[in-house]
Amino acid sequence: MSEPTSLAQRVREHARRTPDRVCLREKNLGLWEEVTWDGYWSTAARVGHALVALGVRPGDRVAIHSENRREWLYTDVGTTAVRAATVGLYPTNPAPEVLHVLRDSGACVVVVEDQEQLDKTMEVIEQLPDLRHVVHLEHRGITGRYDDPRLMSWDAFLALGDEHAAAHPGAVDALTDAAEPGDLATLVYTSGTTGPPKGAMLTVANVEFVVHTIQQSESFVSPPAGPKDVVLSYLPLCHVAERVFTTWFNAGLGTQVCFAESIDTVQQNLREVQPTLLFAVPRIWEKIVAGVHVRMTGASRLKRATFGFWMKVAAGIGRELVQNEGRHTWRTRLKYAAGWLFVYRPLKERLGLAHVRYAASGAAPISPEVLVFFMGLGVPMHEVYGMTENSAVATANMTGRVKVGTVGEAQPGVEVRIADDGEVLTRHDGTFAGYWNNPEATARTIDPDGWLHTGDVGEWVDGTHLRITDRIKDIIITSGGKNISPSELENALKASPYVKEAIVVGDRRKYLTALVGIELDTVGSWAQQRRLAFTTYRDLTEKPEVRALVQQVVDEVNTAFAAVETIKRFTLLPKELDHDEGELTATQKVKRSVVAERFADQIEQMYAGSPQ
Repeated sequence: MSEPTSLAQRVREHARRTPDRVCLREKNLGLWEEVTWDGYWSTAARVGHALVALGVRPGDRVAIHSENRREWLYTDVGTTAVRAATVGLYPTNPAPEVLHVLRDSGACVVVVEDQEQLDKTMEVIEQLPDLRHVVHLEHRGITGRYDDPRLMSWDAFLALGDEHAAAHPGAVDALTDAAEPGDLATLVYTSGTTGPPKGAMLTVANVEFVVHTIQQSESFVSPPAGPKDVVLSYLPLCHVAERVFTTWFNAGLGTQVCFAESIDTVQQNLREVQPTLLFAVPRIWEKIVAGVHVRMTGASRLKRATFGFWMKVAAGIGRELVQNEGRHTWRTRLKYAAGWLFVYRPLKERLGLAHVRYAASGAAPISPEVLVFFMGLGVPMHEVYGMTENSAVATANMTGRVKVGTVGEAQPGVEVRIADDGEVLTRHDGTFAGYWNNPEATARTIDPDGWLHTGDVGEWVDGTHLRITDRIKDIIITSGGKNISPSELENALKASPYVKEAIVVGDRRKYLTALVGIELDTVGSWAQQRRLAFTTYRDLTEKPEVRALVQQVVDEVNTAFAAVETIKRFTLLPKELDHDEGELTATQKVKRSVVAERFADQIEQMYAGSPQ
């Protein structure tokens, strides 16, 4: 039997070789339900048959608008099985963004999760001439609400697949076997920090490159990742990084995927699942750290003292690990063993990190202090680097060769170089096929020699590890001509448990300022400890004591930077930044231009007069 060469073929092969092995788990009515490889492929094949019955042909696009759940993977694999392409939408996408993605992609079928997502589609459906069918997963609030022939329940959809399979039993297998490397596997829409999202075309060959890369996982984790490993799926599956760690790890390595109930229950689900492999964006890691501090502020004096002592020990362990590229010495092992008995073991179990043997942070820069915090607790942290346009594969810190503050070494089969202007360029078989219906943007991104222009500025550390300093478009040039990377300052500020967002301002200005968003939970707890009454987020930010607290954070950060790079003034944001209001992308990245425009008055006030 030939080696599988597509995602659908890989899932089908697992079903043939280990049909009874559990590969997916999802909670239903408080109980974890299990799905075997045979059940996974059988349902994906039913989806494939249903799509063919609905007229879906190779090259067509099928959209999914849902939280992470089994049906997301069934639809994804079923779509690729019939040589169509999956288009993911963020669950938080408002109707205008749903319209853009569905219209731009020309999706002919969309699978929506519930009434909320269905309402968004139905609000814009008359502007979508290519959309012929809408399949809804849940019934509640939908039955009788719409009378539209394009609507179909998930059960009716699968029944249609069964009918087609009975009449054409080999249709899906034949299409799966006919897959070609150049087939479009998925359209991944970028987060759009500077304009409407663009659809990045990833082919079957691109996905296979990722699978082959992660199959060489002995460089990343030892022993290599495989069927005994458990992953918690909770970040949006339409984001390429989560697709790698959920769908592609699962199909390529046979890992078991457990779906979180929602983004709000991640902490609880982490404790229940205790994954062995864990990927998170910096905001998640920062929130875990902030949560630890919140819990400790409410503890007894003895517990706070004990915790504080062992956290200092952990910080020391973390710093030693940094100096030794992530490798333990007899001294760090001895310190950790003592701390494990008193604090680290129960804390890791409570955080859901007790069995994590490989943890990764990516998709945005993260503060080294946050990495050191987890390394000191015994969580093996690795910062990785990639983007949608290179299938999320570029560089990674390898086990035993971790350099904190860098995004690691080039992964197998990847070429990385830094252009004369400092831009990071990558080249490999995972480079995307281009932007959907946007050849001009494609030409600006991939040069004639096949180098992908990432838009990131970087430098080499010790000639082996890549350090990303910022996005080219975000570099600040002061009126004095000094080039400053805002992300370094911003990450240093966000290392504080009291700071959630930090946006450094200063392009063409005499000095740097910052818009700072507080972490409501930790600052609120801090205020309660001091009997400071408050009612709203805005009320809390207006307290002189809170401003003084953040001033201490700013002053401490400033000590680590040259005078020209320090923050002279800051303003506390009067509200939390929100995706629905266009201030954040769906992956929680700040849309700088939107924030700068929305808070222009506050920015100008910081530049009125001379800095202190």
